[in-house]
Amino acid sequence: MTDNIVRLVKTAQTGPESEVTPTVLTVVPDAPLAPLVPLWVRSGHAVKTVVTHENTKSAARAVARHSLYTFNGGRIVARRTWDGKTGARYERMIRTAEAAGNLEAAEEWEERLQRFRQARHHRRMDLLHSPVEAAKGLAVGTGVGIGVLVALGVVMAINNHDITDVITPLAATIEFIALLIRIVQVTWGTAVIVGPLLALLALWAVGSKQQAAPSWALPANVRSSEGEPVTPSIVVKALRDLGVPALRNAIKDMGDAGASMLGPIRIAGCGVEVDVTLPSGVSTIEVQNRRRKLAENLTRHEHEVFITIPEAARTVRLWVADSGALDEPIGPSPLVTDETMTADYAKGRAPWGQDLRGDAAALSVYQRHLLITGLSNQGKTAALRALALWLALDRTVEFRIADLKGAGDWAMFDGLASLLIQGPTDDHVIQATEMVEGLVAEMERRLQSPPGTVFLPLVGIVDEAQVAFMCPVKDADKNPYGGSKATSRYFMAVRKVHNQGRAVNVTLWEGTQDPTDQNLPKLVREGAHTRASLVLGTESQAKMALGDKAVEGGAAPHLLRQGLDKGTLVVASDGIAIPAGQASITIRTHYIDDDEAVVIADRAKALRDGVTTLRAVETGEDRDALEDIASVLGGATRVLTQDVLKRLAVLDADAYGAWSFIDLKRELDGTGAEPYKSDGRMVVGAERVARALTNRDDEGSASAAE
Repeated sequence: MTDNIVRLVKTAQTGPESEVTPTVLTVVPDAPLAPLVPLWVRSGHAVKTVVTHENTKSAARAVARHSLYTFNGGRIVARRTWDGKTGARYERMIRTAEAAGNLEAAEEWEERLQRFRQARHHRRMDLLHSPVEAAKGLAVGTGVGIGVLVALGVVMAINNHDITDVITPLAATIEFIALLIRIVQVTWGTAVIVGPLLALLALWAVGSKQQAAPSWALPANVRSSEGEPVTPSIVVKALRDLGVPALRNAIKDMGDAGASMLGPIRIAGCGVEVDVTLPSGVSTIEVQNRRRKLAENLTRHEHEVFITIPEAARTVRLWVADSGALDEPIGPSPLVTDETMTADYAKGRAPWGQDLRGDAAALSVYQRHLLITGLSNQGKTAALRALALWLALDRTVEFRIADLKGAGDWAMFDGLASLLIQGPTDDHVIQATEMVEGLVAEMERRLQSPPGTVFLPLVGIVDEAQVAFMCPVKDADKNPYGGSKATSRYFMAVRKVHNQGRAVNVTLWEGTQDPTDQNLPKLVREGAHTRASLVLGTESQAKMALGDKAVEGGAAPHLLRQGLDKGTLVVASDGIAIPAGQASITIRTHYIDDDEAVVIADRAKALRDGVTTLRAVETGEDRDALEDIASVLGGATRVLTQDVLKRLAVLDADAYGAWSFIDLKRELDGTGAEPYKSDGRMVVGAERVARALTNRDDEGSASAAE
């Protein structure tokens, strides 16, 4: 075969001379051939396919599993035999009791060991005399047996009148013995083969019952046994295989196979809870640091196992969720389902969500500064807003809110909050700073009031507070609004509220994301009484959010799943019921969407007299004092003069911050809207101010016409 196909084309002979035209050869190339794959490569691919095939893996696991069942079954039988023949079991129990500090139990087991040894000594001494006694017994038994058979033969001979029947019973017995010997001779070869096989089958049965094989060799339905009930043996096995040598050896030496470490397994909501007292030489941190491996040993996902440290020494508390239970949504908020619900700032608790046990988790916000942090888009604003919506149902609470995201998440508080700032710009940060400084001014005014004065709650809320801390703008005196230095206006205002605000019912709630030392200074985060965190990226961030003590006690927001555990909060606060000995609690918050929030806010507005929501404006512009007074009165018929002054200061601190009653009276004198007494207190009437504005406008129009 050549590389080319040659075609020979001949032309027809023409003419008298039969001339032949030249031969034309056309070369047509072959199609390119695929490169040949070496045999060793093809063989390797085939071998790899066979080795990695699922059927091959299943067969290999089956062979390993059943082999290990037999081998480990032999170990179990040998251990049981050894325990039965020696005092090893008693010695293990003595060591366990001593390790637990139970000297009475140790003494009791030592007495049992002594009795066992005495009984064993008597049995061994009896063996020295047993051969002689056995020989005597055999001789006596043989003689008595022959005598009985001969007597039976005599009776038969008398009955049959045949003397030969005397030996008939004896002869029959001898023939029966001979038959047994022949049967043994025939079956001995088979028994030699079958006996060991039956012994191996018995060992396999023991190992199979105990599942004495590694997890990778077990059947698929056992390896992925989601939702397997948590039993003491499973918990002990999970701890034994945790990879802590001291723990593994201690469990191995315990006579009860580690059962004494466990307290009762209690049903706790959508899971179970058990306290584990670790043996000497094993620290709680060694178990905490292996949370994922422990969860996998318990056939759970990492987020379904929580490890906390109760009050008892060397003890960890394990909470193991039912498989998949934490992925199921919780029910709606009582704020949505109960239209008659109201709030009580001092004595009530906000229905925030459910703990991992499925019990209602309610938070008290009374005189507590609040900090909620977490990664972006994990439910921080929704969790913070849910608390504010509940508290809004207490008509005595005043809100001043700065939303430095400006996406409308707090828009429903228009008509509830006395001040609402919405926007992410530097100008909005300046306004938010002045709002917090207004809280400081009100706090200082209250602190100077006569002793025993009762103050209504004032709650300031700053959402996306990291924007304020990172703001680079400086004021006219070159003092920065952001930062964490003593010259930072926002930082210092927050610190002042944290220091003394709660004493006069002035509190500050902040929501921030992705905390660092720059966007959430240490002094600010440690000034919050209630600290809560959604999912975070690192353990160091978790310590920033909740504090070292809470994280070292088991709080782990950094182990929550981003996107999957939205709304799940780890809370450290004395305002929520936390199990004894724990430093934090994990709760799943109710989600209230925007439409539901609007409905709840409308209910709160119906409980209040008309609240005029002020929006901070740029400073430095010319103010119309009469129009500003009319705007701060809102829909109320009349407002106390001191409240008018406060609202004006919030509206524009530069223009009205230093106003006194005299300034207000001077502005209203001659307008017909002068302050007057109502029920013994000075007030400003909204109708009078509106009439004064109308008269002024009419006079202005008339002057313009002239």
